[in-house]
Amino acid sequence: MIKHSENPLVFNTAIGTKKRNETVVPKEVLCPFCDVENLTGILKTSDHKIWLKNKFPTLKNSMMTVIIESDEHLGDISTYGVEENREVFSFAFECWDEMIQSGKYQSVLMFKNFGPRSGGTLRHPHLQVVGLEETDGYAQIAKENFEGVEIKKNGLTVTLSTRPIMGFVEFNVIISELENVEKLADNVHGITSYLMTDYMNGRCDSYNLFFHHFDDKYICKIVPRFITSPYFIGYKIPQVNGIEALEEIADEIRNRLDKKY
Repeated sequence: MIKHSENPLVFNTAIGTKKRNETVVPKEVLCPFCDVENLTGILKTSDHKIWLKNKFPTLKNSMMTVIIESDEHLGDISTYGVEENREVFSFAFECWDEMIQSGKYQSVLMFKNFGPRSGGTLRHPHLQVVGLEETDGYAQIAKENFEGVEIKKNGLTVTLSTRPIMGFVEFNVIISELENVEKLADNVHGITSYLMTDYMNGRCDSYNLFFHHFDDKYICKIVPRFITSPYFIGYKIPQVNGIEALEEIADEIRNRLDKKY
C-alpha cells in the first residue's frame, strides 16, 4: 500500500505572488544573492557561503531557509574545484544537521535546483533547507528507492536506482557518518559533472539534488531533469531504464569516479 503524508504542504498564495513579482528581474538589476550587503535574516556564514532565512516563505507551518553556496553568480557544484565543493557540502550539512538536531520539526529537507527544468527561479548557486513542522517529508520514501546497481563502495556507497522515486535515472550517494561528507561531496561533484557534459550526449541542462536523512544514513539523490513522464504525473508510476542500460551508465560513472577520486 502506498503511504501518504497526512499533512500535505500548504502553499501561501500571497507570498508566492510576491515572489514571482520580485524574482523575475531585468538583466540590469543585481541578483539578490549577489547583493550581499542587503541580505537579511542571516543565520550563519563561512567565507562566501551564507545561510539565511528565505525572504519568500511560501509554505505554511515551515521554516524555509537558503544556503548561498558561492559569490560566483554562475558557479555550480558540477564546476567548482574539489576543495571548494567540499567546503560547500561541509557547510550545508552543518546547517542541515543543526535544524535536524533542534527537534523543532517533523522533518527537515535539503535540496538543490539547477537549470531550467529543475523548478528553480534564481541562477545564483544555492541550496534550500526547509523544516516542516507537521509533515513527514519521507512518508512516501522507502529504502528500496536508494538501492540498485552498485557503482562504488569505499567509505560510502554509490548506486543507480532500480526502484527510482520518479524515474529513469537516479543516482544515490550514501554515507553513514557525517565525517565522510567530503567523500560524498567528491562523488556528487563527479556525477553532476558527468550529467552536465556527457550524459545523453550533452542534452541534459538541469538536475536536482535531494538530501535524505533516512534509515540512520545521509543520502544525496541526484536526478537529471527532463520533461516529467505523464505516467508519473498522472498515476505516480515511475519508469526505469532496462538493467543493460543502467549497467552501461554505471560503468561510465564508475570509470569517471575511479580516475578522479
